[in-house]
Amino acid sequence: MIPVCRPDLVTLDIDLPGMDGIETLMELRRISPHLPVIMMSALAREGAKITLDALSAGAVDFIDKTRLNVMDFSQLSAELLGKINVWGKRNGSTPRRGRNGKGNETGATDLVVDWSRYDLIVIGASTGGPAAIERILVSARPDFPTPVVVVQHMPNGFTRPFAERLDGVSALSVQEATQGAALVPGRVLIARSGQHLMIGKDMAARLSRQPADTMHRPSINVTMYSAACSAPRNMVAGFLLTGMGNDGAEGMFAIHDKGGLTVAEHEDTCIVPGMPQMAIERGGVSNTLPLHAIADLFS
Repeated sequence: MIPVCRPDLVTLDIDLPGMDGIETLMELRRISPHLPVIMMSALAREGAKITLDALSAGAVDFIDKTRLNVMDFSQLSAELLGKINVWGKRNGSTPRRGRNGKGNETGATDLVVDWSRYDLIVIGASTGGPAAIERILVSARPDFPTPVVVVQHMPNGFTRPFAERLDGVSALSVQEATQGAALVPGRVLIARSGQHLMIGKDMAARLSRQPADTMHRPSINVTMYSAACSAPRNMVAGFLLTGMGNDGAEGMFAIHDKGGLTVAEHEDTCIVPGMPQMAIERGGVSNTLPLHAIADLFS
């Protein structure tokens, strides 16, 4: 019925009788490659891995139903409608066309970075971030010389499968952050859902539920600010990717204020450009690049 009805968006459960959600998603990508599909996951830890596989296979977003009371339809509808509004405005999962008419080629740059000069890279993202982060880390060369920390807004239970998935596709070692984990070249730490990731003076991870008054835990702002204050040479690079809201704006400003490199994803390749735009307005962004150009910096 989908080719006949031509819907604007599809919600898709993972656990379905007969053809399961992943098989259905793959078929949808074949017959309608730009149709937005939102996955509905209720399989807890196992479902986290499957959901991330679905995002990699082309789903645009997901809702973790395990966080919602099964009868709390008002909360479920509010979350679902919020995502429908985002993806309806995006008109599918294709990148925005740039002002030069060349789609995601907008914002090409001659930026060259000597990563050996930097103590740390912090990448922050929210809506649309998993696929963007995967693209960057897949591009990273095996001898990349700078430690990387990733803060991706995700529900509890999703960051470990996310790290495991990235570890399987990247030449770098990717791990969910643990208390005291060292930040060393060749390693990427993924901030754990439900806890902030802060950088100690010894360049090791510090996990905490404080501050408790942030909208997101982990918070991009918290990680970026701690990195800007703790890096031995004050040489930190901050990358702020697609996402809704203002998390990361103050963190990027702190890195910029310390003389670090700050790069926001260009709106033409952002799924949701809110976070990069807020950081630009705050005055903490020194470069704006499309996602493919950001990925090239790591290759």
